[in-house]
Amino acid sequence: MNILVIGSGGREHALCWKIAQSPLIGSLYCAPGNGGIADVATCLDLDVTDHAGVIDFCKSHEIALVVVGPEAPLVAGLADDLEAAGLMVFGPSKGGAQLEGSKGFTKDICAKYGIPTAAYGRFADAVAAKAYVEAQGAPIVVKADGLAAGKGVIIAHTVAEALEAIDTIFGGAFGDAGAEVVVEEFMEGEEASFFALSDGKTTLALATAQDHKAVGDGDTGPNTGGMGAYSPAPIMTDALCAQVMTEIIEPTARAMADMGHPYKGVFFAGLMITKDGPKLIEYNCRFGDPECQVLMTRMDSDLVPLLLACAKGELAGHSINWKDDVALTVVMAANGYPGNYKKGTEIKGVDRASEGTGANIFHAGTRQSDGRLLATGGRVLNVTATGKTVTEAQAKAYAAVKLLDWPEGFCRSDIGWRAVAREKA
Repeated sequence: MNILVIGSGGREHALCWKIAQSPLIGSLYCAPGNGGIADVATCLDLDVTDHAGVIDFCKSHEIALVVVGPEAPLVAGLADDLEAAGLMVFGPSKGGAQLEGSKGFTKDICAKYGIPTAAYGRFADAVAAKAYVEAQGAPIVVKADGLAAGKGVIIAHTVAEALEAIDTIFGGAFGDAGAEVVVEEFMEGEEASFFALSDGKTTLALATAQDHKAVGDGDTGPNTGGMGAYSPAPIMTDALCAQVMTEIIEPTARAMADMGHPYKGVFFAGLMITKDGPKLIEYNCRFGDPECQVLMTRMDSDLVPLLLACAKGELAGHSINWKDDVALTVVMAANGYPGNYKKGTEIKGVDRASEGTGANIFHAGTRQSDGRLLATGGRVLNVTATGKTVTEAQAKAYAAVKLLDWPEGFCRSDIGWRAVAREKA
């Protein structure tokens, strides 16, 4: 069967890498892809915002399944248009994608269905938002309601910081994503990422991960799209995973079905493990990036039948096998990220780093040009390794990083530090 993957990041490289291993695959395409995806799929110069053009390509190339990687096409309704044209899609409808497209939408669902989450207020103007902050005090969390590439969340440690954050968001720092603001209770605990598949009726737990959003060592500095991740998350016991399915994932699936948006795709729940149990921070309507890279590395089952089952509404009865090894990924980013950074710098040594350590290097912001690999984005490479422990996987990943030749790039030096500390305790 022929499959089209939509996207160009490290998540899509990991998905293509895993899909390409399936014996069910005929031709694998990726639009637009990147310099690494080209090794496992045919990359296309296809405008994914042109839904009619994507449909024409799918029909002319007998595409049996479209896998939508990023959130923006889902929020824009690409899955709806593809399904209306008779195509099979892995990824939620526009209605379902509101779970990520609007934080306020998700918080309202939590309130209605009793899903544990932080107390919140939802505001369309700065005056009301500031009054709420003044009443609640600090620390407090201020969020742009819409899509902000992982950067629209500000943890304010003082009331003054919260008021400034409100002005920043309503002032246009995150564009249309800041048309509304959600202000939330600050939750204390340890974060974890939880993933589950859904076909609109049935849900199936995938695996857990922990990521590092802050740009600097020790989880310091501004938030990014993610500077590294590892799986499984040590804090997520079997009992906690079962609790998350019962109290968070399954009620959300019911809520979406009740609203006329049966959810077909992956639930990515960002969790805070508090003294009162797991609470939902927010949902994403797609695989995480870089969490997908470690999930795909650990998955021992064929991914394609699972994606098809979600698209067809036939997930019941499926199960997933996982490798016992830990997987850890280190993100290499361009100097200056998440602020201004230079594009077009050359990266050398990727093959040497991979072959010398056994690490998988998933490309995010790269392109091939005249035999050279060039950096085109902020987050550029995901150096991914496995081991019996987090400590071992971390050592392998950083050994591969040292073999890369890219003076214009940087990475955190402590990905997995919490888990490593646990293992040494």
